[in-house]
Amino acid sequence: MAANMYRVGDYVYFENSSSNPYLIRRIEELNKTANGNVEAKVVCFYRRRDISNSLIMLADKHAKEVEEESETTIEVDLTDKQKHQLKHRELFLSRQYESLPATHIRGKCSVALLNETESVLSYLEKEDTFFYSLVYDPSLKTLLADKGEIRVGPRYQADVPDMLAEGELDDREQAKLEVKVWDPDSPLTDRQIDQFLVVARAVGTFARALDCSSSVRQPSLHMSAAAASRDITLFHAMDTLHKHNYDLTSAISVLVPVGGPVLCRDEMEEWSASEASLFEEALEKYGKDFNDIRQDFLPWKSLTSIIEYYYMWKTTDRYVQQKRLKAAEAESKLKQVYIPTYNKPNPNQISSNNGKPAAVNGATGASYQAQASLIGRACESCYTPQSHQWYSWGPPNMQCRLCASCWIYWKKYGGLKMPTQTDEDKLSSSQPTEESHVRTHMSRQATQGTPVRNTGSPKSAVKTRQAFFLHTTCWTKLARQVCKNTLRLRQAARRPFVPINCAAIKAEYADRHCEVAGNPLKIKSTRKPLSCIIGYLEIHPAVKPNVIRSTPSLQSPSAKRLLAPSSHSSLSILGKRNYSHHNGLDESSSHTTRTIMKNP
Repeated sequence: MAANMYRVGDYVYFENSSSNPYLIRRIEELNKTANGNVEAKVVCFYRRRDISNSLIMLADKHAKEVEEESETTIEVDLTDKQKHQLKHRELFLSRQYESLPATHIRGKCSVALLNETESVLSYLEKEDTFFYSLVYDPSLKTLLADKGEIRVGPRYQADVPDMLAEGELDDREQAKLEVKVWDPDSPLTDRQIDQFLVVARAVGTFARALDCSSSVRQPSLHMSAAAASRDITLFHAMDTLHKHNYDLTSAISVLVPVGGPVLCRDEMEEWSASEASLFEEALEKYGKDFNDIRQDFLPWKSLTSIIEYYYMWKTTDRYVQQKRLKAAEAESKLKQVYIPTYNKPNPNQISSNNGKPAAVNGATGASYQAQASLIGRACESCYTPQSHQWYSWGPPNMQCRLCASCWIYWKKYGGLKMPTQTDEDKLSSSQPTEESHVRTHMSRQATQGTPVRNTGSPKSAVKTRQAFFLHTTCWTKLARQVCKNTLRLRQAARRPFVPINCAAIKAEYADRHCEVAGNPLKIKSTRKPLSCIIGYLEIHPAVKPNVIRSTPSLQSPSAKRLLAPSSHSSLSILGKRNYSHHNGLDESSSHTTRTIMKNP
């Protein structure tokens, strides 16, 4: 009975989707609608999977800085599984309110501000326990530190000096430690002091009558006298009396100087009626968050002025009236609501009758075939092949399923019990010399609810990334050819996160450059000298070919077509030298040779 009774201030699970994790909310109000249903006005909490990757990196950086500044950080060696599950316990508070049907409540949970003095294992050991340390703004997409931090620990404690021994003198300078503002052992009696305070109030009332702005705000004598009787006037009178060594004559003369009576005002008098209305509106929206009140409603006021006005405002009749109205509204609203346990079957539930899959909630056709293909698959989280109940998980084309315990974990904590293959790769790629902090979380699941396939179909669930063109420099190309022993491209490609030792490559290139400079290579000439060519022509004189000239006719082709086309260019069609150039032959001899071969 008590477990199903939900009250204002409880942290609860809300279900808005049968396949997505629960929403975590705090009940602020319980209202009954016109049709008799109960709606809950709740404060929203967000998980790590609900915010962007850039904000997650910012949250991890903030957590690391807090741990480095903390002097009492308890170093706990957590396993990869514990680090993975710790991410699921972190939430982000927001100032966003929403109304949800109370029938969607699925249970209670506990959310607390992160306590630095406790071990992080305490959040993992307790079921349905979460923590938060940052405030998330869904509209601006920003993260801010929570101003409600509980300052506990030795960092916030005063250093109490040792007690002085009997007869030991205190050598500290008292003027630097404290300032005396009132002497209870003054020569004046209590009656004389009260009479001086009455004179100060009368001077304040007369000063308000002379001031034009004050006469507009307090048009009646009673209002001016009430304003003159506030603490600011009494503090000024007592301070004046102390500064003049409790001499009534000199103190009274200071109250009424040459220019006129002294007028002392506090924040209640300085604020206008419109500013007071803005303050009440801001207080209704933000509560006692004075920084947000100043930033959004009263930017021209100082923070000290706003805080001082708040505590003075609480002493007015306006505060008493609003308190009575809120109490009356609270009486008319619901204090608690009873929500029975939700026992309806989940649409993602995979049921079976005698080993054959059965349709759930009228599922037929394609959904029936999808459930049939899931039979025999292991759990995507704990890899167990047996469970009393199975649930389909992820997109339908993935054909993944979870066991009963992993499904409950997924619904409550928004993740899988065991780290996925993507998370393991991120852990192994981190440097071993870097200290593993407890709150330095890995980035969230790459698919945010879309499972990474570990078993089953060989097709990868990760989308193909966009191809890119690598434009290398001349120095990179030269290093690939010269420094092959040091720069092992195949091994470097398999380990993209390991940096390449540029210093070793430069050293090897310097050694190779010195070797080449000491023993220059002998470059062979591609052309033979002119003397060799002349000698070859003397030994092999050119033979003039016998060309048969005939009368052209329609039946026989022309003689020009029988001859091979002469090549007057020094390069071939591919831009390379031909056989005659490589062997030192001129164009005429080569042309003659080709003609003789074609016309024997």
